[in-house]
Amino acid sequence: MKGKPIISSGKAIILLCMGSFVAGALLTSWSGSGGSSHKSYSSAAKDNHHNHRQLVPPRTPHNFSTEPNQAKHDCEHKRKLAEERPAAAAIGDIMDEVERTHQAIKSLETTMSSLEMELAVARTRQQEPAAARGQVTHNVNARNSSNSKINDSSTMPGVVGVGLGLELQKAFVVIGINTAFSSRKRRESVRETWMPKGEKLKALEKEKGIVIRFVIGHSATPGGVLDKALDAEQDKHNDFLRLNHVEGYHQLSTKTRLYFSAAASIWDAHFYVKVDDDVHLNLGMLVTTLAKYRSTPRLYIGCMKSGPVLSQKGVKYHEPEHWKFGEEGNKYFRHATGQLYAISKDLAAYISLNSPILHRYANEDVSLGAWLIGLEVQHVDERSMCCGTPPGLASLDDDRSLCAFLNCEWKAEAGNVCVASFDWSCSGICKSVERMKQVHTSCGEGEAAVWNVDL
Repeated sequence: MKGKPIISSGKAIILLCMGSFVAGALLTSWSGSGGSSHKSYSSAAKDNHHNHRQLVPPRTPHNFSTEPNQAKHDCEHKRKLAEERPAAAAIGDIMDEVERTHQAIKSLETTMSSLEMELAVARTRQQEPAAARGQVTHNVNARNSSNSKINDSSTMPGVVGVGLGLELQKAFVVIGINTAFSSRKRRESVRETWMPKGEKLKALEKEKGIVIRFVIGHSATPGGVLDKALDAEQDKHNDFLRLNHVEGYHQLSTKTRLYFSAAASIWDAHFYVKVDDDVHLNLGMLVTTLAKYRSTPRLYIGCMKSGPVLSQKGVKYHEPEHWKFGEEGNKYFRHATGQLYAISKDLAAYISLNSPILHRYANEDVSLGAWLIGLEVQHVDERSMCCGTPPGLASLDDDRSLCAFLNCEWKAEAGNVCVASFDWSCSGICKSVERMKQVHTSCGEGEAAVWNVDL
């Protein structure tokens, strides 16, 4: 009696196992042929907001006819995507390569332009050594003959070698201070403030490659009283670059052209600077600013402006050729203001080579701008090169109004020392002989600044 239940339960277990096996086989067969439909409908069931279990719909002939087409469509779509992705990537790679090639061509053009300029300069120096550099030999020869001896390079640095085929002196920057016979006191105020003297001037040139010279021509009567007085000043300070040029206010464009030609024929420098003798200059800030553009070809840097073309006779800065600039009331093209500007060596070479055909307008800063306006030149508007001086400024026009707020004393106190300072109302520091020391005390960078610059 006790054994029957055991037998019955054993049979039941066997039957249950067999039934489970059959059901599993059927389920596996169904899943293999219609799994995708099952998955899609299962996903739909999970998303149903009623959360009821869904039954898989029976497979009809319609299902059998559409499923292969859908699969074929999916395959085609994936194939197209696979083909399009490499094509898009290839196009992107091609465009990147084109851009790199374009940049390489531009770099090559810049290099070729610089090499052509240097080659032309070298040829000119070889073929016409005296003519190309004669603008500074005239006064040297005249002075040598009067002294009955040839001065060495320590007496007239950079000038005696001119025309003798000697190698150019390497420098980082040549700073030419425009001066006149009547400006002796101005020169003394510069020497007593921002310009080193004597052995310090020589050391600055030798150690830092910073050359500083007062630039001047000769009087209308060469060898006269004015020239002799300047000779005596040269003997004392040894800081002049003499040009074969008759001094005169209305000849500044010619003087500027000759200065760049002469400087480029004596010194092989990265930059050539022109500054007036009534402007305060911070040498350390100047060379630091220029050093940023050492690798920039055809650089023209200064405070860019666009003043009115003055057609009325008798006024200061009158432009006799005003008609070339269009209707009355027009403005000049953008150019660096004449108190201070700098150009790179390739532009100085360009001026030297083309000097005979460079047109000179009444104002020297306009002339320089005209010489460069049609070239591939990078104009840099550097506002720290035209700061105002304390204790205030006169009213300024629109082009210069920004400078009114760049008081060099305020900027120095804030740690932003200016490159140069002057008063726009005076086209330089007003009463510079009396005020240069005051400006230097308020706006100067300190004597050690230029010696700490790493060039």
